Amino acid sequence: MKTTPPSPGARSADGASVRIGALLPLTRPGWTEAGRHLLAGLELAVHDVNDTGGINGRPLELVIRDTAADPEKAVAAVDEFAGLGVAALAGEYHSVVARAAAARADALNLPFLCSSAVLDALTEQSTDWVARLAPPQSRGWRLYADFLLEAGHTRIAVAAQPSVYWASGTRILRDHLTPHGVTVTELDMSALTPEAACAALAEARTTALLLLVGHPEPAVPLVRSVRRDPRLAEILMGAPAGQPEFAEWATLLGADGAGVPFLRYLPRHLTVLGTRVENALQERLSQTPSFVAFEGYDTITVLADVLRSHGTTWAGIAGAWPQVSVEGTRGQIQFSRIPGIGVWQWASPPIQIVDRDPAEPDVFRVLREG
Repeated sequence: MKTTPPSPGARSADGASVRIGALLPLTRPGWTEAGRHLLAGLELAVHDVNDTGGINGRPLELVIRDTAADPEKAVAAVDEFAGLGVAALAGEYHSVVARAAAARADALNLPFLCSSAVLDALTEQSTDWVARLAPPQSRGWRLYADFLLEAGHTRIAVAAQPSVYWASGTRILRDHLTPHGVTVTELDMSALTPEAACAALAEARTTALLLLVGHPEPAVPLVRSVRRDPRLAEILMGAPAGQPEFAEWATLLGADGAGVPFLRYLPRHLTVLGTRVENALQERLSQTPSFVAFEGYDTITVLADVLRSHGTTWAGIAGAWPQVSVEGTRGQIQFSRIPGIGVWQWASPPIQIVDRDPAEPDVFRVLREG
């Protein structure tokens, strides 16, 4: 069992820790770089909480389980966490995995603060046990659709793999774009080679290609094929799911990976707390922290505030969601009910559309904010 040990500054008379169960993709086929950043944020926040007295004198402890992007592993981990008596669940990056974890947490009446998954239907029915920091997929992807409209794209293709998450994204884009006369064509990347996809794009005279596929496969070979096809020299490639956010994208693709707009959940200016956390995360990760690392930090910050003010019982924690008002790294965090969303939702997390500057691929350009 991997845990993050509490800092010496937080001790209780009986030495009992307050445990948080953390779900993360740390091995393939999970997006391991996202998992590493999420873990860095969670661990840094636990360290900071314990350095300031823990949870009313009791140390906060992170108990970590690897989901490897597997919903069944996530469900098994939730059951294990319940048996261990954790105060709450935290984390997860992959939406389909988070949905499975949320359903099980709801069934067990175990509080779950989801850090990074965006799928609107995180639960099939309304629940008081689950809250979320990341914005709903519909909000971010509609902003992305507006960005495409303003750029004048009328023939758009989505290169997608079979997945509830990718299918949801395609539906959001199509519903938002079609009324404006935009054609949205779907390419099934489970059946097409990158070369065959390029041929289809050229034949359809596509102006924008959206990469609704896993990284690095098949995203990287598809990007390389498009960049090297002279018929597609003017095409815009986009990645609303945020694949270019992480350093591995730039390492694998170099200049080919620049100029690919994507969604990320950062403000133009971090809070004072966020600036301090950014520096500490940079040291931990030895690279620029992604928005996922900040989501991890904010998750523990919220949970620590709830645990200090409402105690460590499951019912007390879940009942506190509507009363949360916490300064996070990216703004003031408060939860509310949003129509069509079944969980307690941070209503106003920041959203940006950014890309890597073709002149300096390590530099991000903010193209739009929402």
